[in-house]
Amino acid sequence: MNDCLFCKIIEGEIPSHKIYEDDKVFAFLDISPVSKGHTLIIPKSHSENLTQGTEESAADLFKTVHHLAPKIMTALEATAYNIGMNHGADAGQLVFHTHVHFMPRYAGIPRTFEKQHPSQEELAAVAEEIRQGME
Repeated sequence: MNDCLFCKIIEGEIPSHKIYEDDKVFAFLDISPVSKGHTLIIPKSHSENLTQGTEESAADLFKTVHHLAPKIMTALEATAYNIGMNHGADAGQLVFHTHVHFMPRYAGIPRTFEKQHPSQEELAAVAEEIRQGME
């Protein structure tokens, strides 16, 4: 999909704060996070939503969520997390490429789904913190 924002991120045409990549899945920080470390995990193969993709792609996606969750939690010293997916405009989907939102949560910080607007430098520091914690 040459007009898909996430496909362009995967191809490196648009910069991102990547934290993980393999041959099937790509993970990067949300630029408008609801919490520190809010990560988008996406299949490299384009589909508008989970059910339009293949069962194998869905399995790879959630296998990666399972793999990354404890690593992000440990790296950022998070105490809990939310996982979310929006399917379709009526559900709030803004980018029509399958993706999972992984939102770390922290003791003493009220849970909110209000978007934040950190600087690129702040996002880069969080991405580096996660990547170092995954080594």
